Amino acid sequence: MNERLASLDAIEAALWRELAVAVTDKQHAWRTPVLATVDDNAADARTVVLREVDVQHRRLVCYTDTRAAKVAQSTRHPLGTLLMWSPAIGWQLRCRVRLTVEDSGLAISSRWATLQHSRAAQDYLSPLAPGARLDAAAPTASARAHFGIVDAEVLAIDWLELHPDGHRRAVFGDGAARWLQP
Repeated sequence: MNERLASLDAIEAALWRELAVAVTDKQHAWRTPVLATVDDNAADARTVVLREVDVQHRRLVCYTDTRAAKVAQSTRHPLGTLLMWSPAIGWQLRCRVRLTVEDSGLAISSRWATLQHSRAAQDYLSPLAPGARLDAAAPTASARAHFGIVDAEVLAIDWLELHPDGHRRAVFGDGAARWLQP
């Protein structure tokens, strides 16, 4: 993106276009955002892979092992933040999101049907949960994969542009957009 966008509408449209590109472009910096959740009274963060973007419904989707800590954390405290930085365009996004985890139904079975024969399927077939000690006795392998999706409904996006001609910041959410002091 060479030209600086002037209007809030143009910036919001461009950031959603960039998010959609990040799903298919494995080199795009926004493909691997940091997801921050709450673990009781502490923050917890990890890198996830952006798998789907639904611009119309303002949703971002990541895949997960349903035994991962982020699943329990999202169930107890469904609000989180996805943080992305792209040095190529000089944009940071902080997406305030409402998290929902799905582990059954058509949304899961259709995605699993596509994924199950790929190398990535191994991430969801391990008998050990993410973060389990490797010296622990491994439970028996499950006949069912531990595959789920984390659906992040975007409530607001805090956009920051770092630029040699001056930094800019805006927030998009609640059907409105406004400029902020960077």
